Amino acid sequence: MNNVSDSFNSGLHSFFDFLPTLLGAVLLLFLAWIVATLVKKAVQKGLKAAGFGRLLTKWGVTNSQEQADNTIDSLSQVLYFLVWLLFLPGILGMLGLDAVARPISNMFDTALNFLPNLFAAVVIIAIGVFVARFVKNLVYNLAVTLDIDKWVSKFTSSSSEKPATPSAGQKSTMAKVLGNIVYIVILIPIVTIALETLNIDSISRPIVEVLNQILAAIPNIIVAIILLAVGIVIAKFVGEMLTDLLSSSGINNLTKYVKNLGNMNFDLAKIIGQIVAVVIGVFFLVEALNVLNLEVLNTIGSAIIAYLPLVLSALVILGIGVVGGTVLGGFISKSTGNKFAGETLKYILIVLSVFMALDQLQFATSIVNLAFILILGALSVAFAIAFGVGGRDFAKSQLAKLDKKMDKENK
Repeated sequence: MNNVSDSFNSGLHSFFDFLPTLLGAVLLLFLAWIVATLVKKAVQKGLKAAGFGRLLTKWGVTNSQEQADNTIDSLSQVLYFLVWLLFLPGILGMLGLDAVARPISNMFDTALNFLPNLFAAVVIIAIGVFVARFVKNLVYNLAVTLDIDKWVSKFTSSSSEKPATPSAGQKSTMAKVLGNIVYIVILIPIVTIALETLNIDSISRPIVEVLNQILAAIPNIIVAIILLAVGIVIAKFVGEMLTDLLSSSGINNLTKYVKNLGNMNFDLAKIIGQIVAVVIGVFFLVEALNVLNLEVLNTIGSAIIAYLPLVLSALVILGIGVVGGTVLGGFISKSTGNKFAGETLKYILIVLSVFMALDQLQFATSIVNLAFILILGALSVAFAIAFGVGGRDFAKSQLAKLDKKMDKENK
């Protein structure tokens, strides 16, 4: 009996000894509820009274005032639970639950230690965005003042064409592009510094390395753009100058036979000038790709340069085939009075030049050669059958006409 009484007294004394701690934990819990509720109400009513919901709608974060109010309520609810988390380690510690309170306390210590870095990164980003926007607007207004779109249109349009007058929405296209480029160029190092300020190596290191690579490539990109722009201007100038020289030399007179016989109309001087301009532009494009120092682009550029002679020779073959076929077909039609024979010869030469151009381009060489042989064989067989079986009388009359003509010439 004495043992039971002693155990009861011991438990009662332990309870009374723990009672102040329990009351303290309850009071702290009550204080946490009061503070959390006050913070929630203050933030909720303060932001709504300050018109923060209208700002959220203006910034595009929310679509309506009701949605903005719901966002403010959610934010105040988050702060309510954060206050509870701040008090929770103290409450658990007073109850002797240190094993549960320690991780929460360590989490808050880490977060509080991280806050200065986060604040510094936010300040750096804010200042960087402000400076980048200021310089962007400066460059944009300067480009609009200089009317850079007009100059770009002047250099890229042909001299025979009037530069297109930009509409109201297109007047500042190039100015916007330049402004955005300057904005990005300024913002990249700012973001790099902000990420390094956070001191989270596992996240910031790969992003910083990528941004540093982009930043290191920007000078090469600028040089490549300048080189490409200069190339376009030079190609346009040389192409137009060559077109004018060839036109004044009378090279277009060579096409009068084609015009008269084949009902074709084209400016040979202009075609040659444009081909030369494209070739010069391609060379500058390849050189611009090489400036970027990217292995894939260098390989593509080398392949373009290596393939360009084949393209030019294929174009020459195709041009000779089309022009020669048209001229020769017209000549045969006029000489013999047989339009069918002239047209047949014309299209035979054109088809032959097409197959030769494809072969020159190394475009499925075996298939092209096989197709040409099959087509040529089919035409030969068809012609032989038609002429030998169904065209006996026609052949006889044609041979008789040819015989009479030869007799007249001999006399």
